[in-house]
Amino acid sequence: MIKVAAGVFAPGHVGELTQHVPFEMVDAALAEAGLGKSRVREVPARVVVYLLLAGALFAEVGYRQVWDKLVAALDGVPVANPTSGVLAQARQRMGPAPLRALFDLVRGPGPAPRTRGRWWRGLLVCAIDGTSAAVPASAANLAEYTPHRCNHGGSGYPKLRLLVLVCCGTRTVIDAIFGPTGVGRCPTPNGWWPACVRRWSCCWTGPLGRRT
Repeated sequence: MIKVAAGVFAPGHVGELTQHVPFEMVDAALAEAGLGKSRVREVPARVVVYLLLAGALFAEVGYRQVWDKLVAALDGVPVANPTSGVLAQARQRMGPAPLRALFDLVRGPGPAPRTRGRWWRGLLVCAIDGTSAAVPASAANLAEYTPHRCNHGGSGYPKLRLLVLVCCGTRTVIDAIFGPTGVGRCPTPNGWWPACVRRWSCCWTGPLGRRT
């Protein structure tokens, strides 16, 4: 059974995945970011966090369509009908701090028995992998990131490079950092958890020291 909140907070959920990111955890992240006592609006801060999480699940559609997915199963529950502009303003008003705090709450190796493949000589076995992602072509992003170069010119959107440290036994994310794509390839970034055996899959060199 999917748990939903009452009133204007009802759209704030991600279906059955809400049990992994419960309301209390999101509220704690908002409090850590200084938004715990913010004014309750048509689209409250807690709902905006779940909207962003759902946006990662439905990356092929816009946020207004993501909102429709959040409220689709709320039959008989009065919910807001915000425009795309209202949702954009809500995201900008909240900023990135609550998601940083939420990431710190959910990241880690995860609970699991000491099964074969997770531990080696008392150390946690981990893997590091990387990818790149396009970001909006805002002035701030263009000052930090550049469009990806290819044989037919740039990609149109600036790109960032993401490195993720994953626990091999539970496949949970332990940490992540990101930076511009034009920093070259190969040695490790600084600041990763030192008590790990690191299995390299794909990584890059350069000043990739920015935490999510």
